[in-house]
Amino acid sequence: MKYYLYSLIFLFSTEVIAQEFTISATVIEEDTKPIAYANVAIFSSDKSEVIDGSNTDEDGNFIIENLSAGEYVLNISFVGYTSYSKTITLSKNINLGEITLKESTETLEGVTIITKKPTIKKLADRLVFNVENTALTQGNLLNVLRSTPTVFVSEGAIKIKRNIPTVYINGRKVNLSGAEVIQLLENTPANSIKSVEAITTPGARYEASSGTVLNIIMGKNLITGYRGRVFSNYKQGVFPNYNVGISNFYKTKKISLSANYSFSKNKENRDNEDEISFLDNSNALNQLWASNINRNTWSETHNTSISLDYFINNNNTFTLSSNILLTPYFKYGTKNKTTVFNEDEVLLSSFNANTLSRDDKHNLSFDADYVSKFKNDGKLSLNAHYTTFDYSREQDVNSQYFLADNSLDFDTAFRTNSGQNIEILTSQVDYYIPYSDDSSLSLGFKSSIVETSNNLTQADIIGGQQVLNNSNVFDYNENVLAAYASYEDKFGNFNFTAGLRVEQTDLEGKSLNDVNKQDYLEWFPTIVLNHKTTETINIYTKYKRTISRPSYQSLNPFEFFLNDNTIVVGNPNLQPSFSNRWDLGIVFNDKHTFEFALKTTNGNVNELPIQDNINNTITHTPKNIGETTDITLAYETYFTLFKKASIYFTNAVYNTTEKTEIENKSIELDQWSVYSDLGISVNFLKDNSLSTYLSLTYIGKNLEGLQTVKGQLTSDLTISKTVFNKRGALFLNVADIFNKSDFYTNTNYLNQRNRKFINVDTRYIKLGFSYKFGNSTLETNEKYIDHKERDRIKTMEQ
Repeated sequence: MKYYLYSLIFLFSTEVIAQEFTISATVIEEDTKPIAYANVAIFSSDKSEVIDGSNTDEDGNFIIENLSAGEYVLNISFVGYTSYSKTITLSKNINLGEITLKESTETLEGVTIITKKPTIKKLADRLVFNVENTALTQGNLLNVLRSTPTVFVSEGAIKIKRNIPTVYINGRKVNLSGAEVIQLLENTPANSIKSVEAITTPGARYEASSGTVLNIIMGKNLITGYRGRVFSNYKQGVFPNYNVGISNFYKTKKISLSANYSFSKNKENRDNEDEISFLDNSNALNQLWASNINRNTWSETHNTSISLDYFINNNNTFTLSSNILLTPYFKYGTKNKTTVFNEDEVLLSSFNANTLSRDDKHNLSFDADYVSKFKNDGKLSLNAHYTTFDYSREQDVNSQYFLADNSLDFDTAFRTNSGQNIEILTSQVDYYIPYSDDSSLSLGFKSSIVETSNNLTQADIIGGQQVLNNSNVFDYNENVLAAYASYEDKFGNFNFTAGLRVEQTDLEGKSLNDVNKQDYLEWFPTIVLNHKTTETINIYTKYKRTISRPSYQSLNPFEFFLNDNTIVVGNPNLQPSFSNRWDLGIVFNDKHTFEFALKTTNGNVNELPIQDNINNTITHTPKNIGETTDITLAYETYFTLFKKASIYFTNAVYNTTEKTEIENKSIELDQWSVYSDLGISVNFLKDNSLSTYLSLTYIGKNLEGLQTVKGQLTSDLTISKTVFNKRGALFLNVADIFNKSDFYTNTNYLNQRNRKFINVDTRYIKLGFSYKFGNSTLETNEKYIDHKERDRIKTMEQ
């Protein structure tokens, strides 16, 4: 009987211990109205871990099930209300009845309120610009980048300290061409952005072609529930433009789903004033061609991104994601009026050249990821990626030639049809091993296969009939195998990072007239060493070697005629360029940084305007420039003024030297220049809900691709105000306040004499509004995957 009783007691005790319980309640306002979609979280007793979570339904009810006996902390929060917190000892099912949340004007935990100023953190290898909950997050991602210190956006390009970076979001590359990256960022709201990292010395895990990296960090949330956001903005430049969209995020214990869509309808203007001095054999002026060119683009773009995370358990996650960019309507037109003078400035003739092209293009990417975390904080990541890019263009060019008395001489017309298809397949493995709080090892492998096919036909229009005069095909295949190892450690007052990446490249390009094969193995080391010399002084030194492969379009040998005399053509014989960069810096009080940098590049690829002084034509074609050397001395600082204003300032003085050979003749050009950047953030009103940010960037006269570029000033002012109990936000963005972002380029070497004045549609006013619904305390969980191959996709927008 005794053993029988012991057995019963044991079984009963086991049943009690294994039993699972529930916590339920109804959440209401002070006037007894239910609060729907309130955030409910169950924490461990020390609040170190989220055990479970849910949201109230339309009637304010919630229930948390499958909880073991023990002590927990219940937390309930909702935007505009004071959080409720209660410690609960659970040994049975508990119904807490009605829980009243009181209204509050204070900042609640987890609620996004525009109250902060941007902050800056300067590290040895990067600058971190924290913008979460600031005025900048009410615009789009491109507006944030325009205001990010050391980042410069101009003429369809993004640069970090004059270098074109690889753009990443959440550590994963945005896999689009340069023009499409800007288009994507302009159509993506910045409401969930946390920070921007301008990485000047990326580690070995990044692609060898990532000389600099722009990493945009988006916010994440572990609490379950749904939230959404609608947004719209109107931009008035030369022409009106608008953008609308919706973002959605839903999370349970097992899945996390984000789905975002935006639509933009744009018309952009650009004006050029070009002059070409065609020279005789003694380099004296023979003819001067002066052109006024107006370019307009019309586009309608759909952008969709979807990401689904499946949490297998606490340590293993599987993700499917895709990014789709569709441009079914893209029209590009130019109106060119050119007058021709002799050496005595006497009018000889003139011509008009009008072009109109219609494009259809789509860029689709798909990713599958698996991430496994280990008990020692190690991590294994697997990725498979596929991209398909299709592009087609039909272009008509019509020209009318006039004599000096403005009477018609003759006219010409031709039509070009071109197409391009690119497919990219990559696989990647990354393994992270931490040895201690200060040391770790990262290993990785990547394989990529790229196949492109291109076709072109060109026909003269004679008597309304098409007569074929040119056709070509170009096929390009590239295989790259890469592996890397990176080690980090700290010993004494030294922090040390060393990495080595190796890449094997095999490629073949075929056209009707040429075959180009390349096969090379290259090594890419990275070293960063930081020494804390005293409590107030840090000294660092860095070295990195990188590669820059030509874009697929630059390799395409097809000829595109902007008019009868202006040609754009690729170069299938381009070689990759290699760069070495050394940096030495000293930081005082974590605020003042002085840095010296030396960068040498062999074979830089630049598009050069090449004049034919006999046939009076100009051809824009990419060329490898022999050697480029940059020497820079820079100063950076960041401080707070009167507790209301945050100020960032940098100034750099640098020299660029370019050496090359063209037609067996040596060329050497050099230019001293200055780069200055100023950012000022100020908050207003008692609750700091009115925020402003002003950004000014100046680049002096500089040298780029054997062309001298006159100085330019860009300026951006952003003002943001929250409304509707912090659920809505209004923002105003004024770009190019002083109308100084237009610029001149000048080519003057050997027998090449041409100049341009470029007036881009960068001066505008933008008004925007956004509104959050559902559980507005949640943040985004968007995913982007990095694949360097996609960065080299360029459309034929000439």
